[in-house]
Parts: sequence; C-alpha cells; structure tokens
Amino acid sequence: MRKLGDYELYLLKCLVAIGQGHILGLEDEGGGVADDHRKILNGCNGLGELIQWPLSLDVTAELQRKRRRGEPDEREVLPKLKSFVRVLDSLERFYDCIGGIVGYQLAGMELIRSSETGEIGFSATRSAQQSFYHVPEGKDLSKDTDFATQAAGWGVKRLAEIGEIYPLGGAGDRLGLVDDVTGESLPVAMLPYCGRTLLEGLIRDLQAREFFHFKLYGSQVITPVAIMTSAAKRNNERVKDLLESHRWFGRGRDNFQLFEQPLVPTIAAENVQWVVRGPLDPMLKPGGHGVIWKLAKDSELFKWFYDKNRKAAVVRQISNPVAATDVTLLALAGVGLHQNKKFGFASCDRKVGAAEGVNVLMESKTEDGRWRYGTTCIEYTEFSRLGIADVPVSTGRQEISRFPANTNVLFVDLESVEEVASRNDCASLPGMIMNLKKPVTFTDSYVLLNSIRAGRIECTMQNIADSLQNHYQHQLTSIDHDNLDTFIIYNQRRKVTSSAKRRRKLDDQTLHQTPDGSFLDIMRNAFDLLTSCGVAIDEMESNQCYIDTGPPFIALLHPAIGPLWNIFRQKIYGGSIRKGSEVQLEISELSWTNVDVSGSLVVEAENIMGTVKDGILHYGEGLGRCRFHNVQVSNQGIDWKCSTNVYWQNKVSRHESLKIILKGCSEFDASDVVIKGSHVFEVPDGHKMRVRRSGPTGFSCTLERLPESSRSWAWKYAMRENGEVELEMVENSSKTPQLRASFAR
Repeated sequence: MRKLGDYELYLLKCLVAIGQGHILGLEDEGGGVADDHRKILNGCNGLGELIQWPLSLDVTAELQRKRRRGEPDEREVLPKLKSFVRVLDSLERFYDCIGGIVGYQLAGMELIRSSETGEIGFSATRSAQQSFYHVPEGKDLSKDTDFATQAAGWGVKRLAEIGEIYPLGGAGDRLGLVDDVTGESLPVAMLPYCGRTLLEGLIRDLQAREFFHFKLYGSQVITPVAIMTSAAKRNNERVKDLLESHRWFGRGRDNFQLFEQPLVPTIAAENVQWVVRGPLDPMLKPGGHGVIWKLAKDSELFKWFYDKNRKAAVVRQISNPVAATDVTLLALAGVGLHQNKKFGFASCDRKVGAAEGVNVLMESKTEDGRWRYGTTCIEYTEFSRLGIADVPVSTGRQEISRFPANTNVLFVDLESVEEVASRNDCASLPGMIMNLKKPVTFTDSYVLLNSIRAGRIECTMQNIADSLQNHYQHQLTSIDHDNLDTFIIYNQRRKVTSSAKRRRKLDDQTLHQTPDGSFLDIMRNAFDLLTSCGVAIDEMESNQCYIDTGPPFIALLHPAIGPLWNIFRQKIYGGSIRKGSEVQLEISELSWTNVDVSGSLVVEAENIMGTVKDGILHYGEGLGRCRFHNVQVSNQGIDWKCSTNVYWQNKVSRHESLKIILKGCSEFDASDVVIKGSHVFEVPDGHKMRVRRSGPTGFSCTLERLPESSRSWAWKYAMRENGEVELEMVENSSKTPQLRASFAR
C-alpha cells in the first residue's frame, strides 16, 4: 500500500489539531485520546506513522472489535481513509480564504457562540459601529404597470447580454424525494412538477424569453446557463444525465456549465465536534448557495460568461417555479442593465413570523465616520441578534411584515461580483450563518437514530451585496437611495416566489412551501391572467377546498404564448372555462377567440418554438399553430374522484378529452363549431386541419396540405418606445392549400 503523502498527513494533523480526532478513532471509551494512538501522534512528526495504523493498532476501536470477530481486515481501511482525506482536501482548498480546515472550524465555533450569546459572528461586513435597517424603496411592478412594461422592454432588448445561474446544489431533504425504481434519494432538481422536472421548467421559461426576443428582433439568442450542483444525492451526475437525455434542450453542450459545490461537515453545538455516522464517515451537507461566487471564481465561470459576451446574470433557485411569471425576470434584468446597477433583488410581501429572510436597506456608520448604504438581506435566524423586529407593516395589515421577503431572485453584474469573490477573505463567502434551530437527525454505525442540535456553515449568495455598498462622507436622504449600486423591485408575491421545498404530509393543512401550495399559486396566477383576457372562470377557492376536493380548474399555459401577460391577452380573448374543466396549451402560435370549455382541452405542438437542426433549436421555424374561433368544447373531462390524481405533478385520470396533436409544421383551425365527446385530432407535418359545423350538432374535418415552407398565418410582434408589445396577425393567402381528406361527424 502506498503511504500517505506529506500534504495528506498535513490535512490529518489539522483535523486532530482542531479537536476532531474522534473521526479517526483517536478517543478511548472515556472520550480521551487512546494511549497507543497518543504515542503515534507524539512521535515521528505527529502523524508521520499514521499509515501504519491499519497494520498494527487499527484506525478505530470499532475496527479492533471487527478484527477480533474475524470481520474485514485492515486492507479495507486505507481506501476509506484516502476517501476521507479527499473530503479534507476539498475543505482545505475551498475555504483557503478563511484558513482552510482550521478556519472552517474557527468560524463554526464563533457562529455557535454568536447564536447563544447574540454577539457579532463571523462577518466583517456587519461590524460597523452603528447599523440601521430601513424598508428599501423600489418600483412596484404590480402597481406601476407603465414602468413594468418599460423595464421588461429593456430586459428583452438586452437579452443577449444576460446569462442565467441556477443554484441546484441543495440536498432537499424535506421533500423526501426518492427514485421509484431504485429507492435512492433524489435532489430537488428532479422533482416531477407539472409534467416535467423542476430543472426542465426553468429551461422552458428561459426559452420562452428567447423566443419572445426572436419574435421581436428576428435574431437567435442562446443564453449561457451555469448550474451549481453538489455531490449530495448524486446531484451533479443526475443533472448531467437529465441534460444529456434531453440533448441539452437544443441549446448545445457548450452553453451549459456545471460546477460542483463542496460538501461540508456538520458541527455539534454542544461540544463543537463534527457529527459522524461511523469511522471516517462525517455527516456532510452542501455548504449553502452562498459558496456560488467563490466557486464561480475558482472554476473560471466568470471568464466563461465573458467569453460569451455576457455582462450580467439572473439568478433563480430551482425550488421556485413562478419567478418567471409575466414581467418579473425581464424587468429585473432590464432595470439592472439600463441603470448600470451592480446587484438587484426581486421582492414581495412577507407574512409576519415566516421562516424566510427579509430585504433591508442597511445604513451603517463606520469607525472612521463614513456612512455606508446598500440593499441587502437579513436571514430570519439573525433577526434577534441584529435587532430586526418582525412586526406588521401597519395596524390595518397585521399579517404582512414591515420588511419585504428575500426571494433569492437576483440580478448580478458579473464584474462587480467577481471582484468581491477574488478578494481572498471572508467577503468571498458572504453571509456565513449556522442554523441551529432545527435538530439534525442521523443514523450512526450502530444503526441507532440520533437527534442533536447541530449545523453546518452556510453562506448566503444574496449577501454578496454587503460588499457592494456605497460609501459616503455624509448621511443620505431617502431621495438619494435611487443612486445606490444595489436596488430592489417589487411584484405580487405569487409572481415572484412560491417554493416547493417540503413534502406535504397527509394530515398537514398547511400548503406553504409545498408543491401543492406552489401549484395552487400557479392556478391563481392563471385565474388572474385568463380573467384579464376576458375568459369567464371560477375564482380559486381556499387552500382547504383544494386539500378536500382539488382545484376548481386546471389551466397550464406554455410561457411562450407570452411570456408577458400583455401578449397572452392579444392571443387569448373571451369564452369560458367551466368549473372542473381543464385547459392545457403546449403551443406558442395560438389564436383563441370565444372558446367555451366544459371538460378537457389539451393542445400539444411538437414544434412549440422552433425546429431542432444539428442539435440546436432554431426559433420560429416549422411551428405548430392553432386557431379557435367561436368554439364549444364539451366532454366529461377529468375524473376528479380518482384517488391516483396528483394535480401538481399533472398526473390526472380523464373520462374524456379533446386532444389536438400538431406534428412538425402543422395547423389546426376550428371555427363556429361544437365539439362534443372524446376526440384526438393528430395533424401530420405540413398539413392543416379545418373543423367546422356540420348539421345541427355535428362537425366536419378537412385535411389540407400546406404549401411547402409556408403557413397560413403568423403573429408579428412589434415593440413601441415605451416597451409595450403589439401583435398583428399576418395572413398568408397567396397559395391555395390542396385538399387531402375530409370526414364528418
């Protein structure tokens, strides 16, 4: 067996030096260092003979017992030891900016003490002589709709300057997600949600914005996407497999960058020892999304974005499926780029007492007499220590907190953040916290379940804003806050955040942060949108009604129909969706006028936004199109009593439905007709199907071949100076389609 090298021995020495010898089995039954092991530590340069332990004393008392019982010999120890050393190496290298392994332990001890005493913890950016926390002022997109329209226009116009960053590294233990076949635990990114994984949903939202840009300007933009993964639950491997299985979503392999965050040890609050499951097996968890900036620097991610001519990036978390609703993301990016900001937050209302952080305008007076200002985030675990009062905004709104919610929907100026991440100090690991409010449970080597007060050092990515504050020689008035390098915008909560972080238990009446709750918010958004389109639809009922009987309707609309609601309103107008009905529209080129649905209507276009050629999705080519005018759809629809229905997964049983499948470049056109019963209309590539009234209650279908490389109609987009988008339907009647087939019912 090859001996451990000097560097590997150094790492083990560091481990023992910080009092974690128990991981190596360097404690006797009374908790002290065993005599024989102490001799080894004291001789031959401390741990110079560590490699000999497996050949003589064994690494742990447990291994000694196994040896006496004739169980696995010492040759099994070295591979496990080397695997553990690799964990230490990752910890030492990544946390080099605070002193490596030793610095990690020191920071953890300070954070534990801070949580118990209320003293200032491990954060240089909040050690000012005086700090005051104000409600940050910013534009409310739900109220100032003219500004929202203008800002979204800025965003789509400069889409080619923006990248996207998805932190997917979280373990997502609260979801309890497992593989149906293998029984393995799955990460959050793999949650099946509305018929696709959460990661697929993020890419779908992004492509809808790119398609919107294409329709306006006729140019193809492929946004580079950086995804932070982790080794937890084979997150990195599973994400890569998902991307490969979807052939990189027609974006090309070189437009994705996966970078893996380190796993870090969990520290017990009582004795500041690392929690272990067994010999050389510490409990490791992802180090929080705040490691993303230093990791991006270490992996040259910033350079990758610059090489693709990106100036800024939008950050959204995997567990938040609503962040791209309407104008939110485009307006956030638009404001950041147009006003040359360094960092921005999309925020919303927050309930008093909610277990989520808040956005604040921090005003600090430093020891040298200067004033420092910036919008940032305070985690809810830090409220008491920093003196944040979680009180209502007013006596008339008792449920709403004075401070807005931090949603981790962020705008990032890449050069500004890279500069902070390169400082090689604690600023590159922003917002270090240790959450000790929830017990840590684990199974030890004796298969005993343990529950202790413990935590790991977590960094918070949004707190990089602490290092992007502006400094002044004098105190500012609120009028001057617009000139700060950090900013905030607001929108209705369910247009900004509604997370799917935890599984709802059968007897749980609370939907907050569950997939059920976020799905219900998507349905409420659909109600607001469709109502604004003039579609009559039953209002969403209470959460309890959803728990008891399910939603009053299901409406899942592809974001490429918009993504802005103003565009939806020009493609969808009038009609109704009756209670207990379902409408799913997987299409972008849609014209809906006075459509009444009683039952299920499902439209699926094979080419929603374009055609894939040589592995790249080319926007606007070969689209499926669907036009409804004065149409009544009537069938038995969803079986709402079916016990296997899982609405948020889009798993439903149907009695009947009208399903329209558009293959390749094809069209469906229904006008002045009633379609009763269960039907599947599949339109072949290059064809158009017309459905018209036939007799008093029936209908007829004709199938026509479209002229080659042509379509009968298309939406033309144009943007005015104020950002408003206007659509015009352009008809193509230059060539007469050829009749292929017809039938009547």
